[in-house]
Amino acid sequence: MNEPHNPLVLRSDRDGVSTLTLNRPEALNALSPLMFEELQSHLDHLATNSSEVGVVILTGKGRSFSAGNDLKAIERGERASTPHQQAETLDLIEALPQPVIASVNGHCYTGALELVLACDLLICADDARFCDTHGKWGMVPTWGMTSRLPERVGPLIARDMMYSGRVVEGHEAARIGLANRSLPSDQLAEATAAWADLIAANSWHTLSHEKHQMKALAEFGRDDGLKWAREKGPGAASDMVERIQGGFKR
Repeated sequence: MNEPHNPLVLRSDRDGVSTLTLNRPEALNALSPLMFEELQSHLDHLATNSSEVGVVILTGKGRSFSAGNDLKAIERGERASTPHQQAETLDLIEALPQPVIASVNGHCYTGALELVLACDLLICADDARFCDTHGKWGMVPTWGMTSRLPERVGPLIARDMMYSGRVVEGHEAARIGLANRSLPSDQLAEATAAWADLIAANSWHTLSHEKHQMKALAEFGRDDGLKWAREKGPGAASDMVERIQGGFKR
């Protein structure tokens, strides 16, 4: 019989915003197979709960977002429940109907960097530290790094980060386009919540279809993409007229 354990991923909901928090602070939120199982379970639920949740925040408890894949679990021979569980979990983040904000403090190394690259937006502390250590450990990325990092920062910077394994701190992450912005660590939680609230105040119908269209259109040529958006779009939200009549606040 398995002994009960503390949740490895916490979920809290507030005003249409759901926050998922990696909860292994004593291990710098190292990404174990069991943590991925819990994260996947939350994502599966959120994917079917778009009427109640409009925005998702992904963050880590304690002084680090995540130090990356749990190397001790690898040494112990722990394995994911399916051959591509981690990569498929990242695909779930991309496929969620809700925009996902990664809120990063402290370490965000290797597997954790791959995790945040699957999110739509990223805000970080000035002292956040992003790093790809696949080369240091003799590993080869399989969760999407070699696709998502060049998409985010461009091929030249992605090669630098992957080939050198150097640390990119928060200010530089914002400058190169890895993060939307960085700010002092004591302001991170409040700024993340305010950003999520700002996004959640908009039509969730629009947010969901904008996210879907951007992903779908990235696979098209430009002309085909313009045609698809023009001819296959879902139309306006059911409350569009009400929103126009009621106005909106900045």
